[in-house]
Order: sequence, then C-alpha cells, then structure tokens
Amino acid sequence: MKESILFLLFILPFLVFSQDRELYQRGHFVHDGDSLPYRILFPDGYDKSKDYPLVVFLHGAGERGNNNESQLKWGADLFLKNRTTYPAIVVFPQCAKEDYWAKIKYREKRNIGKRFKFPLSVGKPTNSLKLAYHLIQKLINEESVDPKRIYIAGLSMGGMGTFEMLARFPDKFAAAIPICGGGNPNHTFNYAKKTSLWIFHGEADPVVGVRHSRRMAKQLKKFKADVKYTEYKEVDHLSWVPAFEEVDFLKWLFSKEL
Repeated sequence: MKESILFLLFILPFLVFSQDRELYQRGHFVHDGDSLPYRILFPDGYDKSKDYPLVVFLHGAGERGNNNESQLKWGADLFLKNRTTYPAIVVFPQCAKEDYWAKIKYREKRNIGKRFKFPLSVGKPTNSLKLAYHLIQKLINEESVDPKRIYIAGLSMGGMGTFEMLARFPDKFAAAIPICGGGNPNHTFNYAKKTSLWIFHGEADPVVGVRHSRRMAKQLKKFKADVKYTEYKEVDHLSWVPAFEEVDFLKWLFSKEL
C-alpha cells in the first residue's frame, strides 16, 4: 500500500500537467495571424495587487507539436512542488512541429549522423521564438509581473532557444538557465553584463556536444558575466535530471533581478 501511495505521489504532478487538471491553464496566443499554444501555472493564492516573477520555460526539439509532456514534466514538477516557497507565474510556450526556437545548421559526420553546427543564429529569429517573446509581453501587460524578475530556462533545443532569446532581447531577462543546449558565443557580449546564467551540461552528451556549453561559459567569463557552469561526468543528454535536483536551483534563480 505504501509503495502504491509513493508511486501515485510521484506521477501526480505529471498527470496534473499532462491532463490539464486543476492547476495548469491552457492558452492559445495569436499574433499577426500566427498561433502559439501555451500552458501557464499561477502561484498559490494569486493576487493581482502583487508583482510576481515570470519564468519562461522552453522545451526541446523532440517535444514540438502538442506532445510536450515528457521534457516539460521536469520543469513543471519543479515549479509545482515549490509554488508556495517560490511563487511565480510560469509559462510553457509550445512551438509548432515544423519550427524550432533557433535556426540551426547541421554538419554530417560519418557513422554518427547529423550534428549541430554552431553558431546557430542566422538572420531573423524563428517564428516560434518571436511568438514566445510577444506572449511574454502580453503577460507583462495583463498579469502581475515584476519586470525586474523575468527568467528563462530551456532544455536541449530549448537551451539553444534560451541563448537565442537572450541575444535578441538582451534587456528582458534577469537570469537564464540553459540546459544541454549551446548558443552563439559571438552574441554573449549583448547580455553578459545584464543577465545571470547557470549553464548545465552532461559530459557524455551525444546530441549536443558539451564543448558548446564549455565555450559559452568561457566566453561569458571573458566578458565578466555572472555565470555558473555545472558539468556532470558520465551524464548524457538527460542532464536536466540532475540539474533539477540541484538544491540551489530555484534559490539561485529567484535571487536575481535586473
């Protein structure tokens, strides 16, 4: 009986998230004729007379379309379990199947397949990234958001999207947590003096090479940014699992402001 209860407690936050029960609200943001579905979590006892931090959470490439539960589960669980201790508005934008948060290039490697070729940024931001940014503006205008405490986090392609968002809108975010996703080191000077970063990566990541996060951390330190870098030995692309278990993850995030 005890094991059944523990199992239920473990899966409950995921069920709440995936089945949209009670806590998570669904939305459908439309801008210039384009549409972006999203989910949003409000803090316990949400009071519009107060200002709350806003957290933007970007998913990875495998979670495009409507089935975004398996990766977002980690971030959703983290904020759900800490709704009282760290009250915040948390938004989970959902990009379309054909679109990413970052425009990417590939290079072919024999017997390995496609690998990301950096830098990623090419021309205009992707449609999903633009829509997510306009969604952020909508929430700032319509909800009780503290403009000095807007944060962004992302996994894999969402980590790349986090760097893309920082590079294109450098004055918006007080802190960012990219996990197992690299970015364009040539853009770091845009936000290095304004945004605090905590970068995570697995040393054995076969999807997005750890060297990309190492390079980003090195470049940010060169510009004397407030940056932490945590690398997990013998951890693959699922480095968000130990990242979300870091004791100071939320404490660090919510301590930052512009």
